[in-house]
Amino acid sequence: MKKLATRFLDRSTPPHIITLILISGVAAMSMNVFLPSLPNMALYFDADYRLIQLSISLYLAFSAGLQLVIGPISDRYGRRNILLISIGIFIIASAGTLIAPTAEIFLIFRMLQAAILTALALSRAIIRDMVEEAHAASMIGYVTLGTSIVPMLGPVLGGILDEVFGWKATFLLLMVLGVAVMALTWADLGETTVNRPTSMRDQIRDYPELLTSPRFWGYVMTTACASGTFFAYLGGAPFIGTEIYGLSPSKLGMFFGVTGAGYGLGNFFSGRFSTRVGTIRMINMGNLVMAVGISLQTIAWYLDLGAAGFFLPFVLLGVGNGMLLPNSNAGMLSVRPHLAGTASGLGGAFMIGGGAALSALAGAVLTPETGSWPLLVIMGLSLLGSFISMQVVMRRNRRLGL
Repeated sequence: MKKLATRFLDRSTPPHIITLILISGVAAMSMNVFLPSLPNMALYFDADYRLIQLSISLYLAFSAGLQLVIGPISDRYGRRNILLISIGIFIIASAGTLIAPTAEIFLIFRMLQAAILTALALSRAIIRDMVEEAHAASMIGYVTLGTSIVPMLGPVLGGILDEVFGWKATFLLLMVLGVAVMALTWADLGETTVNRPTSMRDQIRDYPELLTSPRFWGYVMTTACASGTFFAYLGGAPFIGTEIYGLSPSKLGMFFGVTGAGYGLGNFFSGRFSTRVGTIRMINMGNLVMAVGISLQTIAWYLDLGAAGFFLPFVLLGVGNGMLLPNSNAGMLSVRPHLAGTASGLGGAFMIGGGAALSALAGAVLTPETGSWPLLVIMGLSLLGSFISMQVVMRRNRRLGL
């Protein structure tokens, strides 16, 4: 497969990589920019912290269900229109969060904001439409390198906006950015998959070819478990930072940025070395780096080294995720390339659905009395699942002579 030529702001060609970075960046920002504001949001709505914390897990759960539908539909009807509709829903939902009178209504609009996460799944499918597997891993790495600036700076920006203007400022920012990427998508993102002449029913008959593949499920579970360590962190770290270490929103945002910096570095390694090193070795190295990070974190917790000791080792968690995820996603999409959209949607559903469960679990079990150890246990078990799932892929590859 040859790489398709692109021209910026010409929707008769595939999208420019900058467009994919910006669309995915807004999707990534919607997940974490408001995290430093969670305690203040609980005070504003006079609600329990655990209820407001559902703004993470409900968001992820809705996105997981949505991606199960989005992937097959995009294989059948194309990527462009699905993205435009999803961004439109995100804009409307962002406006709704600003006027919600109660925590429950806010959570409904927050859940609908998850429509923007279809951009993450479809950007991977678009890349796989354009290039072959080895280059897809590299290109996904560069796209996620660009978007890693968002998890690095998003919480810092959100914390500052909260302290200066209040928590609603972060959701106003998301609405404005949604409008901007809608315009960019309309102008630049050309269709990368040709509408299939078969009916949706005929297309669904092809799915067992994908769903019965051990390699596909190995890549899916590797992706879901590795990213689960990060989603558990998202669910538990705000509580630990504010309730145990007494951090302000801006300081908490800065510590979240440390993980984002590591994620960016890991994605740089993926973009630079995946083609040369290979997807399997990059995934294994990513798992090992995360294992070192969680081990150092556990030691720091045991020695009671304070907020810096708890948060700084998570830079290695970010590095490992950045090395692993572009390669596991590329492998997942390459098992059956003609079902790339379905594979991306289904894989994204498991990744984000699992993240929603782990995020909710972390928020539910942490208390001032327990301290940080429940979060460390959840993260460690999730990483163990990633190691085991990768062994399934490697064993299957040996049997197939790959």
